[in-house]
Amino acid sequence: MTPLKLVVLIILFYIGYRLLLGIGKKKADNKQAEESSATQVAEKLVEDPVCHTLVPQGQALRLQHEDEIYYFCSEACCNRFLSDKGEKK
Repeated sequence: MTPLKLVVLIILFYIGYRLLLGIGKKKADNKQAEESSATQVAEKLVEDPVCHTLVPQGQALRLQHEDEIYYFCSEACCNRFLSDKGEKK
């Protein structure tokens, strides 16, 4: 075997090796992406009692008022809720 053929053969093996590693990495990346999107979809949506916007529970503002937990999309809605509840008492 000539040195030129040996160099070409080594280069071809290297390219094949890199392709196989790339395919394995893409599969692992796809699996992680699927798992993270599944967790995002599985997050429970809660409704803001003021503006009736649906908000993921993990991102919503929480307020415990009279032994009940309320979820809000923003501080403005939370403050409006508290002012409305204050007037009704």
